[in-house]
Amino acid sequence: MLSYRHAYHAGNHADVLKHLMLGEVIDYFNRKDAPYWYVDTHAGAGKYATDSDEAKKVGEIHEGLGRLAGWQDAPAAIARYLKRVNAEAGIGRFYPGSPEIASNEMRPQDSLRLFELHPADSQRLERHFEREGKRVQVKAQDGFSGLKAVLPPPTRRGIVLIDPSYEIKDDYDTVIKAVDDALKRFSTGCFMVWYPVLPRVESRKMASRLQSACADSHSWLHARLDVRDMQPNGGMSGSGMFVINPPYLLRDTMAGVLPALVERLGTDEGATYVLEGHQR
Repeated sequence: MLSYRHAYHAGNHADVLKHLMLGEVIDYFNRKDAPYWYVDTHAGAGKYATDSDEAKKVGEIHEGLGRLAGWQDAPAAIARYLKRVNAEAGIGRFYPGSPEIASNEMRPQDSLRLFELHPADSQRLERHFEREGKRVQVKAQDGFSGLKAVLPPPTRRGIVLIDPSYEIKDDYDTVIKAVDDALKRFSTGCFMVWYPVLPRVESRKMASRLQSACADSHSWLHARLDVRDMQPNGGMSGSGMFVINPPYLLRDTMAGVLPALVERLGTDEGATYVLEGHQR
């Protein structure tokens, strides 16, 4: 299924959580001079016009970034996120996707491997990075299968973002299988798995299934942000990020951020957060 286009959802509350955490992880990796790879299994188009027909149709950015943009006394990690997405003074003309955020934060010695199956988005992504040379490689293929070819990276340091649309019910099982295989290939990698909070049972079990995949051999951190009550019509009420082998500072950072996000992004009494983890 290739109907999903992130242009309709760019900058929503799920992007806020995902991209804030991604930026913090990249900052941590940048503390060491040694190069690393960033791998994105579902990279999208790279960046998105905030005034596009797709963005205007659903207006999700106004329920996410729009409630944070221009926040002058925001907590430090949220302020860093706003700087990364050029929203310190308000919503800009473009919202950067995960590949754009990663590329802007990473150093010349680091590399990006980006996968996107949707034909139009993969072409836009390739054009967006065509001047980057070998540092950025874009593959128009399924990211789950592509992941096997790039792990382990030759640098032995890497961040992998796994964030399918979950439009296909099988995606939940496919993510678990991909994580299990990836950990066998690259046990020291930092894996970031995004998932939507939905009424369906597959969504409700996702975090516990990822915990089981880690067993006791890997550290993990689970951060979940709900902005509203569970939607009986099946709509997304929040999202979660499950990070395997997280930077040791990430839990403290998120402990200071999640309450502020609940207060700023929450729309009803169902707004809440979860923060849990295991340190090996």
